[in-house]
Amino acid sequence: MDLFDKNLKHNQPLAFRMAPLTLNDVVGQEHIIGEGKLLRRLIEADKVSSIIFFGPPGTGKTALARIIANTTKGHFEWTNASTAKVEDIRKISIAAKNRKKLHLTKTILFLDEIHRFNKLQQDVLLPDVEEGLFILIGATTENPFFYVNSALVSRSQLFELKPLTTNNLQQIISNAIKDQERGLGKLNLNIKKEAMDFWCKIADGDARKALQALELAALSTSPDKKGSINIDLKVAEESMQKKAVVYDKKGDQHYDTISAFIKSMRGSDPDAALYYLAKMIYAGEDPRFIARRICICAAEDVGNADPLALVISNAAREIAEFVGMPEARIPLAQATTYVATAPKSNASYVGIDAALKDVKENPTLEVPMHLKNANYKGEKEMGKGKGYKYAHNYKGGIVQQKHLAEKKTYYKPKDIGFEKKIQARMSK
Repeated sequence: MDLFDKNLKHNQPLAFRMAPLTLNDVVGQEHIIGEGKLLRRLIEADKVSSIIFFGPPGTGKTALARIIANTTKGHFEWTNASTAKVEDIRKISIAAKNRKKLHLTKTILFLDEIHRFNKLQQDVLLPDVEEGLFILIGATTENPFFYVNSALVSRSQLFELKPLTTNNLQQIISNAIKDQERGLGKLNLNIKKEAMDFWCKIADGDARKALQALELAALSTSPDKKGSINIDLKVAEESMQKKAVVYDKKGDQHYDTISAFIKSMRGSDPDAALYYLAKMIYAGEDPRFIARRICICAAEDVGNADPLALVISNAAREIAEFVGMPEARIPLAQATTYVATAPKSNASYVGIDAALKDVKENPTLEVPMHLKNANYKGEKEMGKGKGYKYAHNYKGGIVQQKHLAEKKTYYKPKDIGFEKKIQARMSK
């Protein structure tokens, strides 16, 4: 049986074998398990109450549950909401009740992917959590305020796990390379820096994804004559089935690409704009950043030549954030092509900058007396609001009256798109 256990452990995925066993083994998430932080104190004191871990995949939700399982003196139950049924929860509940009554032992239930339980299934958990029959630890990649019963949320401590940083992933990969018991330390691995950097970048904060790539590369590469397993960028790319794109989220490539993206939309070239959009998406750029730039372009470069461009761009921003990647690429592409092919006018952009320049450099104009607020008797006695003409009382809703102390012209609609109609209306 010992030999069987060893072989079984050896055949488990590297990401599973390298899961941290103690709090000190955890890499990242210092904001919740750093020294003196609430979650660390609860785990170390074995005083964990109901918890919901939420955050992106591969950030340590299940790992923290394992640490709690290894630390607690209570009984720990594991289950997954994608396969568990209501009957399974009821059996766990009955066993927890007997355990508490006969042995005074608490039960902790870890429910992975809790968002996969529907409302009825989640309601089944509520009485047991309320009565303290078991302590619930839920894990989800979704926003718990949207996908978890509000009653369960209100009775649980919420801990958000952040995507792991590049430095975190480098440390995790290095640990796996060096560890001779659980990792790949018995292999003579020689990993090029560009391969390591590629994994850390493409993994996008997901330790599981990075370790899977490392394991696949190590096991699929034949040793050289000296017994070394050499992993270069090409092997790293193959291990993730993705090629490396030169793109630094904080460097020149980031700014050059977004600049080209905006200028392509401004220049009415939807194909070039889609190419740069694809490049950013492939390289792992934040879709929210992309969506914000599309909105700015819609207001700055399309403006009132097609007011719908801003509406569509903002809708794409909200939808992209709601659905997440990879589906977010679709509304982003729609907004990109709409803005790129829309008639262009920067009249609003030029107008506000001209007005700001005027306010900054010239004496501030007094508000005309007839436009001032006159809600109170004292204000009316001062002459405020006197002589104001209510536009809707006049034909076409238009009235001649002074709205600025001096005549100014900032907004000059262009003879294009919807602004052509605005121009005609203003002339009339």
